Amino acid sequence: MTRNDRRRRARWGSLVMGMALLAVAPLALAAPAGKTSAPPVASAKGEQGYALPSAALQAVVDAPRAPTLSLSPRRDIAAMLQTPSLPSIAEVAQPELKLAGLRINPATHAASRFSFGNKLWLLNVADGKERQITGLPQPLSIAGMAWSPDQQYLAFNQVHAASGANELWIVDIAAGSARRLLSDLNTVLGDGYTWLPDSRGLVVTQQLKGQGPAPAAGGVPAGPAIQQTEADAGVRAIRTYQDLLKNEADARLFDYYASAQPVRVTLNGVTTPLSSSGVYLDLDVSPDGRFLLAERVQRPYSYLVPADDFPRRIEVLSAVDGTLQHTVSTLPLVEGLPTGNDAVPTGVRSISWRADAPATLVWAEAQDGGDPNRAAKVRDAVLMQAAPFDTPPITLAQLGSRYAGIQWGRGDLALLNESWWKSREVKQWRIAPDQAEQAPQLLSSRSSQDRYNDPGRPGLVRDVNGRARLQITADGRSIFLYGQGASPEGDRPFVDRFDLDSKQATRLFHSQAPGYAAPVALLDQEGTSLLITRETPDEPTNVYVQSLADATAAPRALTHFAHPLPQLRGVSKEQIRYKRNDGVDLTATLMLPPGYNPKKDGPLPLLMWAYPGEYKTAAAASQVTDSPYRFNAISYWGPQAFLAKGYAVLVSPSMPIIGEGDKEPNDTYLPQLIANAEAAVDEVVRRGVTDRDHIAIGGHSYGAFMTANLLAHTRLFKAGIARSGAYNRTLTPFGFQAEERNYWQAQDVYQKMSPFNYADKIKDPILFIHGVDDNNSGTFPIQSERMFAAVKGLGGTARLVMLPNESHAYRARESIMTMLAESERWLEQTVGPGAPIKKKR
Repeated sequence: MTRNDRRRRARWGSLVMGMALLAVAPLALAAPAGKTSAPPVASAKGEQGYALPSAALQAVVDAPRAPTLSLSPRRDIAAMLQTPSLPSIAEVAQPELKLAGLRINPATHAASRFSFGNKLWLLNVADGKERQITGLPQPLSIAGMAWSPDQQYLAFNQVHAASGANELWIVDIAAGSARRLLSDLNTVLGDGYTWLPDSRGLVVTQQLKGQGPAPAAGGVPAGPAIQQTEADAGVRAIRTYQDLLKNEADARLFDYYASAQPVRVTLNGVTTPLSSSGVYLDLDVSPDGRFLLAERVQRPYSYLVPADDFPRRIEVLSAVDGTLQHTVSTLPLVEGLPTGNDAVPTGVRSISWRADAPATLVWAEAQDGGDPNRAAKVRDAVLMQAAPFDTPPITLAQLGSRYAGIQWGRGDLALLNESWWKSREVKQWRIAPDQAEQAPQLLSSRSSQDRYNDPGRPGLVRDVNGRARLQITADGRSIFLYGQGASPEGDRPFVDRFDLDSKQATRLFHSQAPGYAAPVALLDQEGTSLLITRETPDEPTNVYVQSLADATAAPRALTHFAHPLPQLRGVSKEQIRYKRNDGVDLTATLMLPPGYNPKKDGPLPLLMWAYPGEYKTAAAASQVTDSPYRFNAISYWGPQAFLAKGYAVLVSPSMPIIGEGDKEPNDTYLPQLIANAEAAVDEVVRRGVTDRDHIAIGGHSYGAFMTANLLAHTRLFKAGIARSGAYNRTLTPFGFQAEERNYWQAQDVYQKMSPFNYADKIKDPILFIHGVDDNNSGTFPIQSERMFAAVKGLGGTARLVMLPNESHAYRARESIMTMLAESERWLEQTVGPGAPIKKKR
């Protein structure tokens, strides 16, 4: 992820939880309100310690995880990495610094993380044979790994907090043995290492030698922390970031832990310092190995924005001795941007090396002052400058929207992407980077939300220098496209061969019912063999090789991972379709416990779990997502865990908030949200899987915000579970989620969307869970604390669970167990236990 990507993710919304391939403070209970039955739980007094859910839910938490797969550059070997079950609270509670938008483990000079690989082995793609690796450190604790361009070595970063280790190790693939290459890495701001293109060494960021002890935190202050602003020409939107510097003492700590020394290290451990030490946001070796592109943070720092927005110098250094070769730009502090999600900083942006050239820089510069509200025919210029950087850069492209990256192929072939958030329009152009006079060719133009017409992403392969480039057929005429294959029947992933001259696609692979198969990588240049993952509702994801030359050949299995929860084999899953009252088509995944028959057994209590999304058209909002043929993965994070307790579960029911044309989606957020929920409730009741008196609603982050709003404005649900949400939008005044306008531009919208303003209307029980150390932009823990206090003070029924040492996503086993125990008890006491509902006589 580039630095620009990180900034854009922070600006555009809350953290969205994803799935990889395969503590509690004293609690308080508010008084009941009206006729609502309050869960008969104990008072906060004397309630201490972590809780365990039922054995069925504990089994979900402790189910084994499938290992991850890292394919080698030549695609004939895979490195398999196993990650153990969740860390303990003792690990998660180790010292952690919160500085400049970062979480830092001071013991290891690394970014805080608690999930590490503890088993590593090799897998031959040709025959599926596994090879073990000798000499690995014990206990093994891998933070990340990278193949050398020539595939002879695999580098990995061993981070072990208890010993303070932050080391670089390499695996000799032919020998199947590992050895330590270097110690004392600094990985506060990145991976800490990158291969040189000749595979004979790496560039590493090391901890500074002779630093002495860390500056003392706290103590007697030297003076106040002072900030000042001056009137200027425009409004600057500043998001509500977490973990910012607060004073000069924080700034000194940041310097101490984030400063690193770039070093060149050979495979026999000989090191050469490169340039001077500093806080490096990025270090990238040129494809020919001669230069380093360096982005280095400068003072003055800010108390308003994270390190990504601090002043910085962009330089080209010698990769041999670190001497300065060229200064690209000196960029100022960015304390806020113009209003709008298409706003960007001025000056050099998204700089990188051109992958198919020896040493050529490419970057974008805004031509509209970075302000999407300013009229401009050209929004971004894309510039290119080759070594030795003594001639002015040339203009590669002028774009009507924002630059969104390039996939490089060769001198006459690259794919340039642009996007515009306001309209959701994305475009892809074919360009000839070595032939500036050749006009770009438009390959596709569509809405980013139109999944049905997504042509797919270009397939990339690693070249001899380790750079990702377009996979091109031997005749030079075609590339390959990988797509999700969204359709009214659900996702059906595909691979196409795309003829660049005729612009016609030939389908090579298409997932077929009743299973779900997703392409990983084509294993040869012509696309005759494909690595895929394959799964069915009752069979977990495994890796296969599929012949594309022989249509009759069955896929060959490389892995044989067993069902992680065989006791839940037979869960029923159906992708259901229904309509909103205005005709918008909606979709959800309905899951029922094994062996349950609604006609025979009667309705069950149901947990609905959702996350709203903003759309520019009803047509896009109506498109079907996901697939009914995917594995019934039962995760502790989502609602599926409660299938183990006999509840019906409605997963990801569509909650579109639509703003057609010039209309803003959030202007009608509440009526659309309510209509979505009403349609979902009507459908599950119509199907007989539940009744209106036994439905709970829940969600995480923006889903928690949704939950509080639905309880405040409807009586559709008998209870809610709101995890790590934000409830008062005046506390996020410069935008939230996809909302571009600031509070002063849309006060009525911010007020109406804030469930805090309607806390007196919440008549059904709501459970709030939040991490005490939430690091997500906007979802400060005080949001849950104040919302709970409002419900309590107004006589509503609520419970607040604050999880110590937890961020936006909870990490410790004890925290996850407590989250499930609290949710389980809440459901049992509000909508009833997970069993057929007994009708009252």
